[in-house]
Amino acid sequence: MIVDYSTNSRKIYKYSNIVPPMKDIRSKLIELFKQGYCTPQIARLAKKIKSPSTTLHYNIKQLEKEGKIKTYKAVFDYKKIGEGHCTYVSINLSQEDYGDPEKVGRELAKDSRVESVDICTGGYELVVKLRTKDIDEYYETIKDWVKKYKFTKTISVTSLKQLKTEFVELE
Repeated sequence: MIVDYSTNSRKIYKYSNIVPPMKDIRSKLIELFKQGYCTPQIARLAKKIKSPSTTLHYNIKQLEKEGKIKTYKAVFDYKKIGEGHCTYVSINLSQEDYGDPEKVGRELAKDSRVESVDICTGGYELVVKLRTKDIDEYYETIKDWVKKYKFTKTISVTSLKQLKTEFVELE
């Protein structure tokens, strides 16, 4: 084993075969992946459909240009990232917000725990898919939302287990 005790710590790690500790940026990566900072795995796709990667790349760029692909997203095991409590919240808006559900929907969508917001017909104006750590965080979130947005009614359905998401079957 050769050890170089110079001031360059990289040399010390290199010559002593010690792996330097890596900075833990997993939580930052998860947030970016949730925002769509993912890319398709060209090599895997090319192998799967037996086409050259250049053909795949060209066609993917065309789909993006046409607006058919909006973003790429990672599919998480939410329990492992501390967001294992999933609730669908049906919302009746206040009288003053009833005519503009997009305004409230866009505000709710800014919350990093909100996976999706849909404007809908029927008995409710919005359906929100909310991911929280646990029931306590969910409860505090709903209390805050009702106070802030003056919802007239909410109905929540808690998901016990997700079997498929984003067109991907889960185990």
